[in-house]
Amino acid sequence: MKRRIHFYDFVLVYSLLSNLWSCSAFYLPGLAPVSFCEEGKGGEDCQTVIQLFVNRLDSVESVLPYEYDMFDFCKDAKEMRPSENLGQVLFGERIESSPYKFNFKQDVKCKAVCKKSYKKGDQQDAAKLDFLKMGMQLNYQHHWIIDNMPVTWCYDVEDSQKYCNPGFPIGCLVTSDGRAKDACVINSEFNKKNTFYVFNHVDIKIIYHSGESEGWRGARLVAATLEPKSIKHADENSPSCAGGSPMEVPGEFDNDVTIIYSYSVTFEENNSIKWASRWDYILVSMPHTNIQWFSIMNSLVIVLFLSGMVAMIMLRTLHKDIARYNQVDQEDLIKLPSTKGKSSLPYEDAQEESGWKQVHGDVFRPPRKGMLLSVFLGQGTQIFIMTFITLFLACLGFLSPANRGALMTCAVVLWVLLGTPAGYVSARLYKTFGGEKWKTNVLLTALLCPGIVFADFFLMNLILWVEGSSAAIPFGTLVAILALWFGISVPLTFVGAYFGFKKPAIEQPVRTNQIPRQIPEQSFFTKPIPGIVMGGILPFGCIFIQLFFILNSIWSHQMYYMFGFLFLVFIILLITCSEATILLCYFHLCAEDYHWWWRSFLTSGFTAVYLFIYAVHYFFSKLQIIGAASTFLYFGYTTIMVLIFFLFTGTIGFFACFWFVNKIYSVVKVD
Repeated sequence: MKRRIHFYDFVLVYSLLSNLWSCSAFYLPGLAPVSFCEEGKGGEDCQTVIQLFVNRLDSVESVLPYEYDMFDFCKDAKEMRPSENLGQVLFGERIESSPYKFNFKQDVKCKAVCKKSYKKGDQQDAAKLDFLKMGMQLNYQHHWIIDNMPVTWCYDVEDSQKYCNPGFPIGCLVTSDGRAKDACVINSEFNKKNTFYVFNHVDIKIIYHSGESEGWRGARLVAATLEPKSIKHADENSPSCAGGSPMEVPGEFDNDVTIIYSYSVTFEENNSIKWASRWDYILVSMPHTNIQWFSIMNSLVIVLFLSGMVAMIMLRTLHKDIARYNQVDQEDLIKLPSTKGKSSLPYEDAQEESGWKQVHGDVFRPPRKGMLLSVFLGQGTQIFIMTFITLFLACLGFLSPANRGALMTCAVVLWVLLGTPAGYVSARLYKTFGGEKWKTNVLLTALLCPGIVFADFFLMNLILWVEGSSAAIPFGTLVAILALWFGISVPLTFVGAYFGFKKPAIEQPVRTNQIPRQIPEQSFFTKPIPGIVMGGILPFGCIFIQLFFILNSIWSHQMYYMFGFLFLVFIILLITCSEATILLCYFHLCAEDYHWWWRSFLTSGFTAVYLFIYAVHYFFSKLQIIGAASTFLYFGYTTIMVLIFFLFTGTIGFFACFWFVNKIYSVVKVD
């Protein structure tokens, strides 16, 4: 039973969200604060040791992330991994413990962690050192975590603004021509040609908020920053971090190399930063934040204006057409005498002026390839509901960056559980199209599109596995995904199809003629291909700015957190796809072309083609990715994204046009 949303419901929801926004004691499930105390002063609910965790290492020049251990860094004696959710595994996150452990409020100065020695002539040592050099050459970045918060590297950028990067580089390279690459520009001493400089020392600063002033015991960590340095230590037992030469690794492995890793840590109290807003300094300092706000608002205003214009034109034009037709049917045909063999009736003049009523006997003629169309629409419905719920939960903060992997986990679980609406929509529409092969319909709905996505994903996973990347999905996880697909999603699709086929076919407002009407010669703009190509321009125009930042978050490893704007753009995308498809559908019907079923799906679905073109442009103009494997992975994952977006936007356009056609032909009287 559908529930109407009244004004009071909006007031209630608005009040609830306002309270949640203003209440500083509101924490997300599973993300409650942890209290820290000095050694000997804490209780059972107060920790004294701060554990630093390490995540996978990634690079903007390669799609292949690698685990921390692959680079032969210092390992934890009691290595442990925190529990990972499905989303973290699918994203390739590999969080593990590290030997960096600190006692709360105990400053440490230049403490050695471990020593790594590489002997000349040893093949294993040469392979390890070559891999470390490769990481520095491709600018691979560390990602460290303290108290579920990234340890950031903050530095000044243009216009004296401070940017806090949630990662920091392994090291840097000065090329054979003397050009300092990437992070080497931070130190003028990095000037020796064909030399790698390892950042083997970090100065860590941990900022905490004391609870004594607010009546609770202990302290909460609100920020963790570091500064990477390259220091050549002479002795592991008594390392010195004051001055000294940088830790050099020559391009040619001619001599033994010894790297001593060390750290310093200081604690600082800052009660002005609240625990609930401790991510703000990271997110606010993200690059292009101000440009993003301005661009998004500008785009929304333009799209809303264009959508309003389209809606106004459609409503006024249709209102006049329907009023004219009904007036002719009710008044003029009664008053005028019958004429034989003449075509001078106002009714026929009206038909000549606007031809969409002339095709009333063919407009609901079942489409060709109705089976495939119904399958696409079933899958598109599943993706639409999944996307809507996921973005709504993200707006409420349940899928924030602090809750790692939650976004992907939520999307996968929702997709699995939404097999029922996919089967129902596909079966109901297939029955409306007059189809009888219900078994084939159900199997294709459950297996076709997910099978294509899984095959592509499996091929990408093979490449990651061959390359030894941490993003490679373990075999057990692949089996679990297949179990979710065949054990839950497929049966739910059959259940939905069962109820869909039990329902009667959707009743059309007009009868369909037995003999198809001949379609007159079409102008260039009412032909199928030009109309479909034009239909995707406006929807793409409302998303390409957000698309830029989404691609940045995926491929340039920047945090995406503006889910409120993304949800708003999502709603405007629905409106724009619907109105653009309805507008073009109306023009085609006026031109007496009644083949609107597939055209409505492809018109808005063509937005995905523009998305693919933009992804190609982004790859060549914005990214620095090199290597055949990384290039293949980029376009492989882009193909999955384009296919999902094609089904999503195509389904929106189809159902908008389906509602529109049913509406206009049910209002107009047909003799």
